[in-house]
Amino acid sequence: MFDVALGGVLVTMLLVLVRGVLGPTAYDRLLAANAFGTVTILLIPVAGFWTGPPEWLDLAIVYALVNFVGTVAVAKYARFGGLADDERVKEQP
Repeated sequence: MFDVALGGVLVTMLLVLVRGVLGPTAYDRLLAANAFGTVTILLIPVAGFWTGPPEWLDLAIVYALVNFVGTVAVAKYARFGGLADDERVKEQP
């Protein structure tokens, strides 16, 4: 059963990777990178269950947090051209 799940996750990762390479806009590539990270989060526990006791679940949770924060940071950078809040910087003497 885990063989089929692992194969399905790997095929999904391949399709998302193709979409990221062929994406016509930066937002398509950003969405593909986020989806690749999400599928990687699915891959970690499935691989953990496939090899034995699922000791990698903590790693999957940490990777999920890093994936979320990284996606938000890249989206803000792509939208505004920087990560700093410009209004607060202007108010300081």
